[in-house]
Amino acid sequence: MLGTAWDYQDHPEDFLARLEALAAQGVAVCNPPEVVRWNANKRYLAELGERGAATVPTLWLDDVDRAGVEAAMDHFGTDRIVVKRQVGAGGLGQHSFARDALPDDGWSMGRACMVQPFLPSVVAEGEYTFVFIGGHFSHGVLKRAGADDYRIQSLYGGYECDYAPEPHDLATAEAVIAALPFADLLYARVDMARLPTGELAVMEAELIEPYLYPEQGPRLGERLAQAILARI
Repeated sequence: MLGTAWDYQDHPEDFLARLEALAAQGVAVCNPPEVVRWNANKRYLAELGERGAATVPTLWLDDVDRAGVEAAMDHFGTDRIVVKRQVGAGGLGQHSFARDALPDDGWSMGRACMVQPFLPSVVAEGEYTFVFIGGHFSHGVLKRAGADDYRIQSLYGGYECDYAPEPHDLATAEAVIAALPFADLLYARVDMARLPTGELAVMEAELIEPYLYPEQGPRLGERLAQAILARI
């Protein structure tokens, strides 16, 4: 299993080459290298949208500067947007800009990025995580932002709570799993936030991330063990 993927976003090709070298030696890697390669660039979200999953409206850009930020706000009809790395993790290198808090004139992202409208629900309600083991729902997590920030990662003061999803929300997460172009994954983590329409939309379908929130899933170890045994 993947256990040390924390800096893959800064060394993606080295990381993928290591996984493929292990597979070439006959080592079973979960999730497999071809899955990880597909999942390493967040452009996979566009494919999930094409396959029927509910997604956040996104502009996929090679780079973006101050003028591009303003153009994105006009495009989405909003006064606040979020700029993320296409290859990124943990909210690192992420920016949020507003009409009254634009980047400096000389600023640019400096890399391939994705631009999305800011979702107020992330602060007001939180971000939801659905953990699946062997294709079956294991447990849920509600991730909340800390004071004076919108990011839900603990690095920025975020914290996690137990979460038992309503049937409709769970069905929306299961639709994301069904939209993946891979079957029989050992694990998958679907992170979602609520759109202004009230529907949940996928923020990430995480097939790399080794952290599956065992604190909120007391049977996670048992479920993983059973899923691994079924594969060997």
